[in-house]
Parts: sequence; C-alpha cells; structure tokens
Amino acid sequence: MGLTRVTVISKAEIMPQVHLLWLEAPEIAAAARPGQFVMVRCGAGHDPLLRRPLSIHRVTRARQIALLVGVVGRGTEWVSRRREGDVVDLLGPLGNGFSIQPTARSLLLVAGGIGVAPLVFLAEDALDRGHVVTLVAGAQSASALYPGSSLPSKARLVTVTEDGSEGLRGMVVDHIGDYAGHAEQVFACGPVAMYRSMKEKECLTGKPVQISLEVVMGCGLGACYGCATRTTEGTRMVCHDGPVFELGDVVW
Repeated sequence: MGLTRVTVISKAEIMPQVHLLWLEAPEIAAAARPGQFVMVRCGAGHDPLLRRPLSIHRVTRARQIALLVGVVGRGTEWVSRRREGDVVDLLGPLGNGFSIQPTARSLLLVAGGIGVAPLVFLAEDALDRGHVVTLVAGAQSASALYPGSSLPSKARLVTVTEDGSEGLRGMVVDHIGDYAGHAEQVFACGPVAMYRSMKEKECLTGKPVQISLEVVMGCGLGACYGCATRTTEGTRMVCHDGPVFELGDVVW
C-alpha cells in the first residue's frame, strides 16, 4: 500500500453516468487482490478535501488497472472527466478482499447495479484458477447493465432488470434461488437492502456468503472511524477490516 501518481490510458462512458478508466499503475496492479480498493484524490487542490474510494475493477498482466466510476457527486464527477494522459493520485491497494475457500469450485457472484465493479476482478481471477463462475447482474433497466461483452467469456452471465427490458424481470435477489443450489460459495456487492434480503433467503442458509460493503469513507486507513460498522464481533472499520465481510457477521 502506498501513494502513487498514475497515468490515464483511456476513458469511456460504458453506461449512463458510469465511466471506465484504465490506468498505468504497475505497483498497484502487482499487489492488488479482488475486493480491494484505492482512495482517489479528486482535484489538484484541497477541494474536495477527502479522497473517494473506488473498487479495483480489473487488473491486467501488463500491470494496468481499471476503475469503474459511477458519477454520484463532485468527487466522482472530477474523476470521470479525466482523459488520456492525465495524472491521477491514488492510495492503495487498501482493505481486505474476497477469499475463495479451497474446496469451493462453483461460485455464484451477485451484483446489484454498480456493485459489479469488484466482482469482475474476482470473476477473472477465479476463472484463471479453474473455478466455475456464474454472475447474476442486475440493474434498473437494460441501459444500466454492465456490458456483457466486457465480462470474461467463460463466466455464465445472468442479467436481471427491474423493468424487464433485458433478461429476467425483478431484483437480483428474486432469482438467486435459481442458481444458488450448485454454488459452493457466494459473493455479492450491492446496496444494503440487497444484503438484508439475502439474509432472509433459505437457499443461502448454510452457504458461505461474502459481501463487499459500499459506504462513505474518510481516510481509507481505519483512523477516522468514518466507516464504522456493527458486526457480531463488535465495531469494525469497513476500510481497514473490510470492505469484505461474511454476510452473517454484519449487523443492521
């Protein structure tokens, strides 16, 4: 983990208000693990003051990393406006990522909206190690779905839209039961409401389920307590102890 200035290789808007940035970041790429994140400085000065946490979306053997940036405020808007050749200040890789159990061969990945960001890295890494991967990805409508052409070809993709404009109709949680039976381990990233619904699913009872929490962070190092979260083992910092937790350990 360290501070580094990296160069933007390319930028493209792949969904409405969601941008894919590729960065030349050899040190981060060499150390990164699926589920980890970076803290991005969002300006040349001190406004905005705080860095923004972004999941490491993909890593290449050429030691490049990709960030998936959903524009939700001034900080992420600044990041989304970077162009080829621009320099960006990063801190990372940070946090504890996903951990695949040695005996788990078949994996189910559940993505709610922009929650697909860390799961693509996980899917690529798992496939490289011989695991079978099913990704259930949901969004409000077809235009907000992550492009299937950008996903690993060996992964089984199931799309779900709330309005039924592509794939299955409804929420991703509505369809987990159709794919959880053969999964030996489940991984998810999305809003808290999705996790609460997952806790009530009988099809997940007894299965190891890891989730990545998306919360506001201040420092990214566990010092400011801005991302304190209640767990069955007491208060934990999402940035330092997570962002990945066992579903059953988080208390809402």
